Amino acid sequence: MPHGPAVFRTLDVGGDKPAGYRPALAEANPALGVRGVRLGLRHPELLEVQLRALLKATPELPLHVMFPMVATLDEVRAARAALEQAAEASRSAGLGVVEEVHLGIMVEVPAAALMADALAPAVDFFSLGTNDLIQYSMAADRTSADLADLGTAFEPAVLRLVGLVCRAAREHARPVAVCGEAAADPLVAPLLVGLGVSHLSVGAGSLRQVHQALAPLSLEVCRAAADAALQARTGAEVRAIVQRLVRS
Repeated sequence: MPHGPAVFRTLDVGGDKPAGYRPALAEANPALGVRGVRLGLRHPELLEVQLRALLKATPELPLHVMFPMVATLDEVRAARAALEQAAEASRSAGLGVVEEVHLGIMVEVPAAALMADALAPAVDFFSLGTNDLIQYSMAADRTSADLADLGTAFEPAVLRLVGLVCRAAREHARPVAVCGEAAADPLVAPLLVGLGVSHLSVGAGSLRQVHQALAPLSLEVCRAAADAALQARTGAEVRAIVQRLVRS
């Protein structure tokens, strides 16, 4: 893209993202089933066609490929191997491929956040998928109105997981983005910046609110608020910290 990199996420279906052209697998718990990178690694022909298309789409520009639902280092290694194999297959077919490729992962599974220090050297960037990360951390279906009070980014447990990823990313000079509803929340955004998030993926409808929330705040102030939030014991305490920050 002329104004910055474009990040492509590999096919992310399953759970709450059914594919209309592909029959859903019969799974007792689709949210914990074969989805994201798990689907691609179990159906390499499906993953290869995506990767080869991406590798030849714009050979003159850097390519950022992101794999969703990653939980382990083995999955990262398998994803990178699949990417290298797709590039080799394209070259063997006489096709031009992107020379500069950046591999990233979605951190949606608590296991990936807890192992971020091991994953960071193996990836080029992180993207925190807060919708699923909250759901899996709090064991609360995010489509359930009865559990909406548990499905927020103000929960200290969720923020601590985000902090682990940001710390590992900082130690290995890896950028961290956040997508999902948390990035578009003007009360949550200062905490994310304070924790070390470098990019917020925000829809156009929320951009002004998030900008207005962040513009008056220094990085030092955001960091102080994030440090206080990490010491909080409840989501209500975290919310109060941010509300005081915004009013000050």
